[in-house]
Amino acid sequence: MSFTAYWNGEWIPSEEIRIDPLDRGFMVADATFEATRTFNGRIYHLGDHIRRLYRSLDYIRLDPGLTEEEMAALTEEAVERNLDKLDAVGDLHIHHFVTRGKGRRAWSADGAQVGIRVSGLDFAGYYTAYEGLKAIITRTQSYHAEALDPKIKHYSRMNFNLAELEANEFDPGALPILRDRDGYITEGSSYNVFIVTDGAVHTSTTRTVLEGVSRKVVLNLTSQLDIETRIEDIQPYDVLNADECFFTSTSWCMVPVTTVDKQPVGDGKIGPVTKQLLAAWSENVALDIVDQAVRYGTRATA
Repeated sequence: MSFTAYWNGEWIPSEEIRIDPLDRGFMVADATFEATRTFNGRIYHLGDHIRRLYRSLDYIRLDPGLTEEEMAALTEEAVERNLDKLDAVGDLHIHHFVTRGKGRRAWSADGAQVGIRVSGLDFAGYYTAYEGLKAIITRTQSYHAEALDPKIKHYSRMNFNLAELEANEFDPGALPILRDRDGYITEGSSYNVFIVTDGAVHTSTTRTVLEGVSRKVVLNLTSQLDIETRIEDIQPYDVLNADECFFTSTSWCMVPVTTVDKQPVGDGKIGPVTKQLLAAWSENVALDIVDQAVRYGTRATA
């Protein structure tokens, strides 16, 4: 199935996007990106994603040659051009990326390369996650915030790669939970981490984590549902003694974690607060998130 993408001012088949091997985004990860999705074909929290993209661009001193409003309009058009695929794929994933172009030095690069790639959500790759994921608290750490600010959504992710390998080696199929150099829990390789203890939801401060849009959604939902919420430093001890644990990310929204370090979280089952938040999120987007993932995931793997 061929999707239409935006690439440097043109609309082309996604598979025809070509990034020069000498592009700094490819060579030295000199790029930033953003990812969002649709629900029933409507882009979810586009404004939050575009604002975060442009905060990253401003921080790394990269001018995409488009205003925020122009990028948002192009994103809407990209989705519109691919809505005919919706029945087949369920919903769409949108990937923005901006590289600095070619150049020996960052200050001598030849100009931004801008893409908006649309695809079907990979329900087949994650629909079973709603039954409960496995996780490992890794020795591999997050970058220190003084070295690389975690608020930038960047491609300098070798520590994430190593953490994924480490987690899988310890418990095949498990996903990593990283720590900072002080030993506090930070985030996963593409997701924020939450725990629930005695009915209260806890998540790490943004000192060492990406300010996830899905993280923000959960915090809004806990406020609406009057669930006690604490944003604080979290120790591995807290995770291993939690009643519930879940991850948040754009595609998943939120998924339960039922084992950490090969030990059950709570009773090893999906907890009531996780279920309540999933139900509230589904109501918020007017579709059953888990049901959609299972329906399209099983269809793709049949």
